[in-house]
Amino acid sequence: MNKTDLVNAIAAEAQLSKADAKKALDATLNALAGALKAGDKVALIGFGTFAVNERPARTGINPATKEKIQIEAKKVIKFKAGAELAEAVK
Repeated sequence: MNKTDLVNAIAAEAQLSKADAKKALDATLNALAGALKAGDKVALIGFGTFAVNERPARTGINPATKEKIQIEAKKVIKFKAGAELAEAVK
């Protein structure tokens, strides 16, 4: 499912126009991204939790040259599915 498919599904389920469904989805995604940028955790009961995790710097190996390289620390987004979502997917 891509973004267009998701907009169509939202429009059908909520009985909205596709334009309104797209605006709602964009607003939701912007709010989610803003919260994660601020370092907040976003918990959607029944769906799951999005959180920012810090990955420390580490030493890796370039597979082409077998040379050791330094991989910088970075922040990654982690998602943990909620119980209802996990049960629905089974």
